[in-house]
Parts: sequence; C-alpha cells; structure tokens
Amino acid sequence: MHVPDGFINAPVSAVTGVVAAGAIAVSLRGARRELDERTAPLAGLVAAFIFAVQMLNFPVAAGTSGHLLGGALAAILVGPFTGVLCVSVVLLMQGILFADGGLTALGVNITDMAIVTTVVSYALFRGLVKVLPRKRRSVTVAAFVAALLSVPAAALAFTFLYAIGGTTDVAISKVATAMIGVHVLIGIGEAAITALTVGAVIAVRPDLVYGARGLQQRLKLRVNGELVDAPTAAAPVAARSSHRTVWITGLVTSLVLAGFVSFYASADPDGLEKVAKDKGIDAKAEKHATEDSSPLAGYGVKDISDARASGGLAGVIGVGVTVVAGTGVFWALRRRRTADASPASLPEGV
Repeated sequence: MHVPDGFINAPVSAVTGVVAAGAIAVSLRGARRELDERTAPLAGLVAAFIFAVQMLNFPVAAGTSGHLLGGALAAILVGPFTGVLCVSVVLLMQGILFADGGLTALGVNITDMAIVTTVVSYALFRGLVKVLPRKRRSVTVAAFVAALLSVPAAALAFTFLYAIGGTTDVAISKVATAMIGVHVLIGIGEAAITALTVGAVIAVRPDLVYGARGLQQRLKLRVNGELVDAPTAAAPVAARSSHRTVWITGLVTSLVLAGFVSFYASADPDGLEKVAKDKGIDAKAEKHATEDSSPLAGYGVKDISDARASGGLAGVIGVGVTVVAGTGVFWALRRRRTADASPASLPEGV
C-alpha cells in the first residue's frame, strides 16, 4: 500500500507530513517508556523482519497481490509507540534506498501504514485481551483479529485522504468499495503472518512479547512446603541465552526471506496499485525522485544482470541497513531513558 508521489496533492501531503512528524515525536517519548533490556534489542529486529516480509507479496485475487503492513505485529511485539517507529524506519529505508513509496508522499505513507495500523490494531488487541481468557492462546487470537482489521482500516484512511486531496477525478464511492474490498482479503494474510509470528515468539519467550506481559505465570519456588513467587533475580540464566537465540533466529529468518524466498513472491500489483490502475487514480502519478540514482531502486542491485542474485542481494542489504538503523535508534532511546532515570538526573532530595 505504498502511496507514490502524485496520488495525493501537495497541501494534503504536507499536512500528513506534519501529522507524521508529530506522531513520531510523540512515539519517541513513548518508546522510552516501552523500551527496556528485553524490548530494545528486539525492536530493531522487528523492523528488519517487517522489511523482509514486505518483500513477499502473496496472491489474494485474480491479478492482485498483497503484502504485510506490519503495524499490528510491531505494536504487539514491542509496544504501540515503538511499533510506530519500527514501521516508520522501514518506510524511510524503502522510500530513500529502494524508491518504494514517494518521497513527498512519505507523510501519507507513515500516517497510513505506521500510525493508523498501529493505533487501530493495538486498541483492538488490548480490548480483546481484556475479554478473552488470560491465556497465551488468547494473545494469538487477539493478534489475528487486530491485524485482520488493521488493513481495511488503512485502506479506509487512504480513501479519506484521497477524498480530500486526490489528484484525479474518480468517484470516492468507487475508490472506497475497491480499496476496502481487496484489503479485507489482504488482511487475512496480514492476520496469518502476525498470529504465526506472535505465537512463535510466545512459545519460546512470552516475556519478550509486549502485548503478553502480565499474562505469563511467574516462576514458583517451594519454601517450607509452600509454593511462593520466585524473586525476579532468580530467573534462570537460560532465559538470557534464549533471548540471544531468538534474536539470531529472527535475523537469519529475515535474511533468508529477503535474500531467497522473495524471488518467489507474487509479481502481481498489490491492492493499491491494482485499484489505482483499474480506477484511474494513477493518472497523475509521478516518477520517484531516486528511481534513476539509487543503486537499489526496484529492490534490485543495478549492474547485476541475474534477477535472482540482484533481488536477493538487495533484500539482504535492506535487512542489514534496517536492523542497523533501527537498533541504533532504539538503543539510543534506551540509553536516554536510563540516563533520565539515573540518580544523578533526579532533583536533590529525591
């Protein structure tokens, strides 16, 4: 659902840019509360994983494909504020390095794909978790439903932006019907990927899933014949090593998906591209500013003629750049939080 330049006019694009900047500023402050020794290393990996899976377009209807948006997945794994930043990092990398999504439309894309999907999905997720049984399986079920509904919500948000700032004269009812219809189907794929990923992490390290905190049972010790909660410091050393295992497994999986599996992704246009072509929304679409200058434009490495090698190398580079950029941002926020909470930073007498 990457919106290119030319679909939405300059005034609305500028307003969404301000909205996106404001949301990122709020998310930077909010993420400092969410990031800890568990979440900070995982957040950069989540961004890289979303980048990799977004390269895997899956067929949803005749001549139409879809791909992960990632807002629900990021929010549930690392928190809603951090989730907004994760998807924003991905969109920034895609827009600058891969000429995917317009540069002047970057505010539109962040508003639609990062803010709307994260806010809608996490609100639905928290509501469902409160009413479902307090079990790990409930987290997976809630993740499925939240991810499913977040995609048509993003399609509705785009329709709203097009209604007030579209550059072509197409009936809004036709745009809304087509966008929501196809993105309900794409939402099923989004839901499956999100639920499978969240379920896989919960199975090995439920404490790493932000949305599952408070649901897992604490370690028990038997003292004088009675079971009591073990102190936090008594957590097994194995948990720290499994944290490293999760991170390495996630990174290797992302590299394999982007570097190898992406070659077999559907070549059909995604939901927005299909609707834009069928309804004439793309009549005034503009060429991406870095399409000719970026060596990775189009998710391929220029001057490498072999399509498999070109796309695979581009995917690996994209995962690497995204995980480095994301990890750098989140570790900086984590360090800032630690510095703010240190005794030296507190007022005298506290």
